[in-house]
Amino acid sequence: MEQSLPQERLDTFLRAKFPAVSRGTIQWLLGEGRIQVNGRLVKPSHHPRAGEIICISWPEPCADRAQPENIPLSVLYEDEDMLVVNKPVGLVVHPAAGHPDHTLVNAILHHCAGQLSGIGGVARPGIVHRLDKDTSGCLVVAKNDPAHLKLSEQFAGRQVQKVYQAIVCGRMPRTSGEIEVSIARHPALRQRMAVTTKGGRAAHTSYRVLQQARDVAWVEMQLHTGRTHQIRVHLEHLGCPVLGDLVYGRRHNARLKQSSGYNPPRQLLHAAKLALHHPRTQQPMTFQSPLPEDFAIALDFFGIHIER
Repeated sequence: MEQSLPQERLDTFLRAKFPAVSRGTIQWLLGEGRIQVNGRLVKPSHHPRAGEIICISWPEPCADRAQPENIPLSVLYEDEDMLVVNKPVGLVVHPAAGHPDHTLVNAILHHCAGQLSGIGGVARPGIVHRLDKDTSGCLVVAKNDPAHLKLSEQFAGRQVQKVYQAIVCGRMPRTSGEIEVSIARHPALRQRMAVTTKGGRAAHTSYRVLQQARDVAWVEMQLHTGRTHQIRVHLEHLGCPVLGDLVYGRRHNARLKQSSGYNPPRQLLHAAKLALHHPRTQQPMTFQSPLPEDFAIALDFFGIHIER
């Protein structure tokens, strides 16, 4: 068994081990007796210790909730184990409150015709990691349970290289650097995350400025951890929130819109590169997604020219 942190709860440990599975699902599995430690039932608050054996009985995925929909997909790679797509702007990854259908899950259910891992649960089969609705770019999907487990282990073990590009408001403080500040749920605004000095989860982002213009910067970032909204929160912490991010950068964006006249169509954040090992062969693989048109148009507006 992978070693847990001192005093780390079992549900927290498993949530990190299987990032595609929600904490609520893990707690439900514990409540249903589908997770046992050394052959016995335990509470979510159990602290796993080295040498303990954790067994999980994953439920069969229900097929009657998320339904296949013929939504076009931009496929970067596909084989019998996994699918890598270039997620477009505006597409929600999995069904949730307010988005019961027309999601990436509905699209891949149609595309894969029943050949998807069920570990993610009824609402999100095959989903190993997530991108926000308005974030575009590389996303990998598991097509069977062994692949799902292997890919989840890579994400949990920080063995996946995740490179993003963003256009940010203002001038970056340095041309490159590391952001290592913990992130937790915002104490008052529960839909948001925030930097914290007490508690929270460690978060690490590397960045380098590709080009700096007068009003914005084009920045590349690498995620070393995978916290919710990590890049957006870390860039806000630097005082340079993502252009178009009205959750973590409303005031900066309002000032920039007034001074430049540019009205961004969405948060200009793009998952440009994903590098991992194939879940079956363990061969290293790298996938890249070209910048979407709205991103390139925004760069051009602010005088940053790229080769097309």
